Amino acid sequence: MAATAVRYLGAVGAATASGPHAPPGVLPRPDLRAVRDDERLPVAPAEFRRVLGHFASGVTVISARDADGPTGFACQSFASLSLDPPLVSFMVARTSTTWPRIARAGAFCVNILGAEQGALCRAFAVSGGDKFAGVPHGDAPATGSPLLDSVPAWIDCRVHAVHPGGDHLVVVGRVAALDAVDEGEPLLFHRGAFGRFSR
Repeated sequence: MAATAVRYLGAVGAATASGPHAPPGVLPRPDLRAVRDDERLPVAPAEFRRVLGHFASGVTVISARDADGPTGFACQSFASLSLDPPLVSFMVARTSTTWPRIARAGAFCVNILGAEQGALCRAFAVSGGDKFAGVPHGDAPATGSPLLDSVPAWIDCRVHAVHPGGDHLVVVGRVAALDAVDEGEPLLFHRGAFGRFSR
C-alpha cells in the first residue's frame, strides 16, 4: 500500500511542467487549492509565514540516491513521529522536483546539520543544479542513501507512507539505522535567519 501511494503521489508531485516542453509522461500540474474558488482564504499567506516563522526549528538535508545519482533538498519540516515502530516524518512541496526522485528511490537519509553548516544548507535550498558537486559524502549503512560528511547526526530511512497535506506531502520514514556525535551544536532557523543554540 505504501509503495502504491509513493508511486501515485510521487507522480503527482513530479507534475511541475506542462505544455509542449514537458517531458513525456509528466502529469499536468496539480490543483493545490484546498478551498473553493469563491471561498476567501482564512489567513493571508504572508501573515501565515510571518507568524509561523517565530517557531524555531532545526535544519536538515533530506538525501536519496536513484538511478541518476544523489539528490537532496534542505528541509526544516522534519520531526520524530513514533518510537515503536521507529518513524520520522518530513514535509515536501508537491511541486518539488527532488521529491519524485526520492519516491523512486524508496529510501532517504535525514542529515541533521550543525551550527557551522549554514552554507551547506543554502546550497541544498536552491532549485536545480548538481547540489552534491564538491560535497563530501558516503553511503548510509542500511539504504545506501547519501550520508553527508561531518553532520552531527543522521537517520537512515525507508519510505513507509505518504499522505497529502494541502500543497505539501507528509512523508513518513521507517528508521533503519541512525547515529549521532555528542559534541557540536545544531543549526537553527528562526524568522528567516540561521542561528545557534546557547545554554
